[in-house]
Amino acid sequence: MVTIDKKDIIKLLEQIAIYLELKGENPFKISAYRKAALALETDQRSRNEIDDYTQIKGIGKGTATVIEEYLTTGQSETLRQLEQEVPAGLVPLLDLPGLGGKKLAQLYQELNVVDLTSLKKAAQAGEIASLKGFGQKSAEKILKAVEEVGQRPERLPVYEVMPISARVEAYLAELPKITRFSIAGSMRRFRETLKDLDYIIATDQPEQVKDALLALPDIKEVIAAGQTKVSVLLQGKYDVSVDFRIVTDDQFATTLHHFTGSKDHNVAMRQRAKAQGEKISEYGVENVETGEITTFATEADFFKHFNLNFIPPELREFSGEIEAFEQEIPLIEQADIQGDLHMHTTWSDGAQSIEEMVQLASELSYRYIAITDHSKFLRVANGLTEQRLREQRKEIERLRTVYPNINILCGVEMDIRPDGHLDFADDFLQEMDFVIGAIHSSFNQSEAEIMKRFVHAMENPYVKMIAHPTGRIIGKRSGYRANVEQLIDKAVETGTILELNANPKRFDLSADWVRIAQDKGAQIAINTDAHNKATLSYMTAGVRVARRGWLKAETVVNTWSLDRLTAFWRQKEDR
Repeated sequence: MVTIDKKDIIKLLEQIAIYLELKGENPFKISAYRKAALALETDQRSRNEIDDYTQIKGIGKGTATVIEEYLTTGQSETLRQLEQEVPAGLVPLLDLPGLGGKKLAQLYQELNVVDLTSLKKAAQAGEIASLKGFGQKSAEKILKAVEEVGQRPERLPVYEVMPISARVEAYLAELPKITRFSIAGSMRRFRETLKDLDYIIATDQPEQVKDALLALPDIKEVIAAGQTKVSVLLQGKYDVSVDFRIVTDDQFATTLHHFTGSKDHNVAMRQRAKAQGEKISEYGVENVETGEITTFATEADFFKHFNLNFIPPELREFSGEIEAFEQEIPLIEQADIQGDLHMHTTWSDGAQSIEEMVQLASELSYRYIAITDHSKFLRVANGLTEQRLREQRKEIERLRTVYPNINILCGVEMDIRPDGHLDFADDFLQEMDFVIGAIHSSFNQSEAEIMKRFVHAMENPYVKMIAHPTGRIIGKRSGYRANVEQLIDKAVETGTILELNANPKRFDLSADWVRIAQDKGAQIAINTDAHNKATLSYMTAGVRVARRGWLKAETVVNTWSLDRLTAFWRQKEDR
C-alpha cells in the first residue's frame, strides 16, 4: 500500500489548480487550491500530525474535503473529472521549457492546441509568434523543444533507469526456476549514465526461464529469444533495452565478471591470464596447454585464481584496480555510516516532521543526524529565519529527551547569496550545531564570482560543509561554474567538509572528484539531502558512488563518532 505524505497532498492540489487553469476556470477557484497547497507547504506539521485541515489558515471546506477524500481512498474525484474534461495530450506539454499553466491555457483556448502535434503545427504556421504575450523568440523556443521531445539520449542518467532495474529484479526474484541472478554491465559498476541493462541468470531449466522472461511486463519489442540470451525492449519514458544471459550455475561467476567489467578491465584481466598460460572466456578459465576449463563458485574465487583480492564491481574500469587489489584495500561499506548530516523536514520543504525523521534515522541505527532545513533566502523552499530556527531548536531539544539513543544536531542549509554574503551573521551561526553552505541561485555567474562565494563561505569558521558543490543535475544541467580543484584545495586549507550528495540526480561531488579530493586530503560527507522517508534510502547509492571514487571510511566524516566530528569542527573554529 502506498503511503500518502504531505508532499503528495500538495502535489494533488497543485495538479487540480493546473487543470482548472487549463480549463479557463474562475481565477478565485484556481487560487483556492494554490493557497491550500501553500498553506500545507508552510505548515510545520507532517501529515500524521494534522487532525483537521479546515483549521489551517488558507484551507477552506471545499479543498479540505478534497484532501480528506484523497487520504481515505487514495484517489480524487475532482482530479478524475478534470482529467476527463481536459485533453489528455495537453498536460504533458507543461514539461516543455517556457510553457506554464497560463501560457498553455492561452494556447489551448485561443489556438486549440491540444497535444504535441497541434502545438508544432501552430508554431510552424506562425500562430504562436503572433499571439499576445509570446513573440517570435518564444515560438522558436517552443518549436525547438517540441522537436526534441521523445529523442532518447544515447546514454540515460542512472536515476531514470534505477526504477526499471528494481522492477526487473523484483520480477526475477519471484521466478522459482532461477538458481541465482545478478545485474551486470554499467549498472553494476554504477556509472552515472548507461545505455541498457544486463542480467546474468543461472538455471538448469533455460527453456522455462526463457518463457518467463518473455512474459515480463511492459515489453515493447522482443529482440532475441534463445536459450542462452533473451533481449527485450521495455517501454517507459525512455525505452530501455534489457539483455538476459542464461547460463549454468558453474558458469555464473565467470560470466558475471565478463559482463560486469569495462572493455579495458576485461582486456587487462585476459592479459593477466595469458601470463599464467590461461584464457578467460565468459564460461570459465581455460588452461592453454591442457584445454581444461576451471569454473568458480564466486567472483571472489575467480579473482583469487589470479592472485587478486575481490575487486568491487564499482572499480572495474581499468583505473589501477588490478594492480591495487594485489593487496587488500578497505573501501567504505554502508555499515560504516554512523549518521546523515543533510536532511529536510516540514519546517522548510520536507514531507516528514523532525520527530518522524528522528524515528526513521533510529530505525537505520544511526548514532546522529543533523536537521538542516533551508535558510531564509530560499523563500521558495519556505526557508527559516533566525527566529524560526531558534523555535526549531526548542523542538529538537525536546526530542533529545524523548530519543536519547540518537544525537540530534541543530543545523541549517544556509544560502551563500549571489553577492557572496551568507544568509546569517556570525553571532547567530555560533548558536548552530552544524552549518552547511550552499548555492541555490545565480547559476549563470562567472567562475570567479562563484568561487568568490564559495571561498567566503569556507573561510567562515562556522560553515562546516559545502553542499552539492557543483549544483549539477545529471543529464539536465551542468550546474554553476565551480572550479572544483580550487574548491578541494580550499576545503583542505580551511578544514571544510565537501559533500557527496547521494541523491541519484546529483551524485555531487562525482566519483572522479571525490577520488581526487581524498588524494589531496579533503574530508567528505555522504548525505542523502532527504526530503521525505523514501529518500533517506539514497545513502545506499551514495556509498556506491563513494566506492567508485575509491573512498575509504577514514575519508568520510559521517563514519566517525560524533565526538570526533565535533572535535574536527572545533579545530576549524579555532584556526
